[in-house]
Amino acid sequence: MFDLRSLLDVGLAILIVLLIAPFLGRYMAKVYMGRPSLLDALLDPLETAIYRFLGTHPRVAMGWKEYAASLLVLNAVATAFVYALLVAQGSLPMNPLGAPNMSWDLAFHTSVSFMTNTDFQHYTPEHQLSMLSALLGLMMLMFLSAATGLTVAAAFIRGFVRRDGTVGNFWVDITRTLTRILLPLSLLGAFLFALAGVPQTFTGSITYFPLSGGVHILPLGPVATWDAIEFLGTNGGGYFAANAAHPLQNPSAVTNFLAVIMMLVIPFSTIFTFGHMVRRPGESWPLLVTVLTIFLVALGLFMYFELSNPFLAGVATQNSGYLYGAETRFTIPEDALFQVSSIYANVGATSMVLGALTPVAQSTLLFGMFLQSAPGGDGTGFGMLLIFTILTVFIGGLMVGRTPEYLGKKIGQPQIKWATVTILSHPFAIFVPLVVALVSGLGAVAAGTGPHAFTVLLYEFTSESANNGSGMGPIQDNTLFFNVAGAVVMLVGRYLPILAMLAIGGSLASQDTLPPGPGTLRTQSATFALLLLGVLLILTGLLFLPVLALGPLSQIGVGGL
Repeated sequence: MFDLRSLLDVGLAILIVLLIAPFLGRYMAKVYMGRPSLLDALLDPLETAIYRFLGTHPRVAMGWKEYAASLLVLNAVATAFVYALLVAQGSLPMNPLGAPNMSWDLAFHTSVSFMTNTDFQHYTPEHQLSMLSALLGLMMLMFLSAATGLTVAAAFIRGFVRRDGTVGNFWVDITRTLTRILLPLSLLGAFLFALAGVPQTFTGSITYFPLSGGVHILPLGPVATWDAIEFLGTNGGGYFAANAAHPLQNPSAVTNFLAVIMMLVIPFSTIFTFGHMVRRPGESWPLLVTVLTIFLVALGLFMYFELSNPFLAGVATQNSGYLYGAETRFTIPEDALFQVSSIYANVGATSMVLGALTPVAQSTLLFGMFLQSAPGGDGTGFGMLLIFTILTVFIGGLMVGRTPEYLGKKIGQPQIKWATVTILSHPFAIFVPLVVALVSGLGAVAAGTGPHAFTVLLYEFTSESANNGSGMGPIQDNTLFFNVAGAVVMLVGRYLPILAMLAIGGSLASQDTLPPGPGTLRTQSATFALLLLGVLLILTGLLFLPVLALGPLSQIGVGGL
């Protein structure tokens, strides 16, 4: 059974997130509404200079198409810059371990991966990434990708309160997100990680002589800074190949505890940001209850089937009592909380070997990526939740024979069209390359055959489409097919939903706000939370349960993993 102290640690981490979220959510709402805040005296002059350089002004608002075009241009330029850095890193400075130039397809996959907030790594960071590429390239993208997601959520929310067809100014939103949210919180996180023992140095490596003999080189770097934006920005790409299982990146239960809080705090806070931005704080609570219910059930299932799955009794435990593939420095509940938080918040960091998990635990993680909204990644996770909310309002309106409306805005054909495209694009982006890999035989070459190999391939493309970034393995995915196909999947999984969110926000912003009537669906209620929960689970189940039956669930009772 679980140690009671470990369960208390799990409960304390979740409680701290829920205590911080309302206050951080309100602060974020002030940032996006342009309201006064504590950092104004320090940041207003800096931001004014940035706006002058960009040729824009906070009072200049954009329609959704202009907003989307600005977003895509900035993301494309940043991706191209990092791609050029990666293919030339071998001849550039700050390369103490002599990392070679990346091939064009690996550099393409890597630059797209970090720009889309996926951070899926087909390379070994210690040997294939220079410090310059890590700091000037990938870390810059980790900030920019997280900021992009949050700006999209802010623009989407504005559609419910504006009536002039505008959704904000992208350049202002991205600037304020970086200066007022991500940079301050990342600096605080980096300080706490360094204080807890995570390395923070520009020394590339140290040489040590173990008692077993020989000479070993230990890679180092600004790991605490990397950790901060990796977890806070729901990025997930590790400074080391072992990610959060590496003793330098996640050295203790304290850093593990801090990482969990940082992974969850912005996704949960955005729910409260929504309530304040639409000037109806009560609207946040049904959304919070729905997300928290799914998250806690997933955590319970993961822990139960990892520790006491009757189909794998005596198979999955080591002599020490720890599960195969679990980080033995932490307890099973602590490992489980980290892993479920990472996957359900679309971070993708790992402290366990996912291929060694029980089938139900693997299915639980896959289901979180199918949902993308419990709570999902920074900004876009809440955007997906809002799309499911719109579908729920539409279904609820049809059930009572009333014109569906949400927060005074009619939900009609334009909104449902974009919402449907978004929901269906996820399975499309997963299943098309999965089928190609299976039919062509490339999947068998990379991962082998059988139910577990199918699960590994399913996990690969699901993680990329959900912009999650975790991998199951074993799989040889640094190949031309998996690099190019994976990059395309990540682009579709990231930017099609973003365009849909902005389009829905723009269409709503063009409407007048209607007063509530006798037939208006009450969304500030437990009934609506149950309806939303049902829509989330039923739609996701209909789309993905068959493929779970072909993959991880088919392994139950097969004498091993």
